[in-house]
Amino acid sequence: MNQVTRELPQGGEVAAGGAVNSRRGPFSNEDWWSVWVGLLLVAVAWLTFASGSSIRWLASAPAKWTSLAQAGTDLAAHVPNYVALFVVFAVIFGIALAVLKQRLAHFLPAFLILFVVSLFIFETAAWTQASHYNLEAPLVALLLGLIVSNLVRLPAWFQAGLRVEFFIKVGIVLLGATLPFTLLVWAGPVAVGQATVVSLLTFFVIFFTGRALGLDRRFAAVLGVGGAVCGVSAAIAVAGAVRAKREQASVAITLVVLWAIVMIFVLPFASHALGLSTGVAGAWIGTSEFADAAGIAAAQAYGDIARNAGGAIAGAPEAALQNFTLMKVVGRDIWIGIWAFVLAWVATTRWDAFEDGVQVKKVDAGEIWARFPKFVIGFVIASALITWIASSYSLADYRKVVTPDLVAPITALRTWAFTFCFLSIGLTTRLGSLSKTGWKPFLAFTVGVAINIVVGYVMSVHVFAGYWDSVGH
Repeated sequence: MNQVTRELPQGGEVAAGGAVNSRRGPFSNEDWWSVWVGLLLVAVAWLTFASGSSIRWLASAPAKWTSLAQAGTDLAAHVPNYVALFVVFAVIFGIALAVLKQRLAHFLPAFLILFVVSLFIFETAAWTQASHYNLEAPLVALLLGLIVSNLVRLPAWFQAGLRVEFFIKVGIVLLGATLPFTLLVWAGPVAVGQATVVSLLTFFVIFFTGRALGLDRRFAAVLGVGGAVCGVSAAIAVAGAVRAKREQASVAITLVVLWAIVMIFVLPFASHALGLSTGVAGAWIGTSEFADAAGIAAAQAYGDIARNAGGAIAGAPEAALQNFTLMKVVGRDIWIGIWAFVLAWVATTRWDAFEDGVQVKKVDAGEIWARFPKFVIGFVIASALITWIASSYSLADYRKVVTPDLVAPITALRTWAFTFCFLSIGLTTRLGSLSKTGWKPFLAFTVGVAINIVVGYVMSVHVFAGYWDSVGH
């Protein structure tokens, strides 16, 4: 399990012996390189879009299929696209890791295997019945990785390709390019307000429950943000900001993934049993889920239930996914940067500077900057760029013009990065190690889960039901 966070998500990388390499500079560590890689991809997509074209040919993903013959035909037709995509990823990842003095002789063959397996995972997720069985690509990657890692011992050289933090950091930068700030305006004050309440309440419930159980405050903070924002991404960002131990970040990731998978099945079933409209159910799922991929699977599942219910469930089937996106992907995910900055400041100026009420260390603003996860800067820059582009369009035109030719290809690249990450998490995780941490982290996070579900239900179904139904038609 400790391999999940072999490189801590902070300003310096962890060497084999565990010592932090605190080199600083725009090309000195993985955080900065994730910014450059992510922004390079966004810049290329934007310049191509501005010239009247698109990078959809490069950001390829399998087409929907109903038979293996269809899948095989589509795969064969797009082999050049996938080869080009692999080369692009291998080159930009390889340059970054070479500068960071990582062994490319091990990374490149391992990444080739990771890419090929991810491609077949994408093919599985493209099956027309995949949403019925919750087979979202990142989730399939995680489950497949868990099965393999807990049944087979992988060779040491293969570990070089399982760059969990690097992949997800690049994915977070790309996530920013799919979240223009104007979406907050388009989402409306209700979505933003509900997401804010959920983010704050869930964090403090998990944090103070963890502290009451005797957990280290850094550990409690990582658990809290993992439940309050977007699971794995937020846990990795904040673990670096507060200097959490590597095993604490590992446990937080495992708990997020565990409950995210449980919610895939619980939330659509509960929504159906309670007779919720698709719009209201989508908002509840967005309020209660802990990972984007899991939430998408749950929202799509409920949309499919509504589509096959013969009109028994109110609202358009696609409203479930639409309102989930407003609540989770727009409202809650935007808190990644906020929590990372706030907790980096708190950890530096309070937790590390004082002991038993006595100042033991002088506060250094440079230390706050060193702790702040730089890939969040890439997230903000990418979002600002897309915001500038979106400012020239109405919401309808944005969805008609910008989304298919610019945002959709970036979203596909983001999904590739997240799939690499989740597959790597699965391949470096042994479930038996979770028991070594005891029951306290599980209990603290589970209390947050319970509060999250109840508050999300009350706000979505009773307080703001009219709003969610109005945007769900």
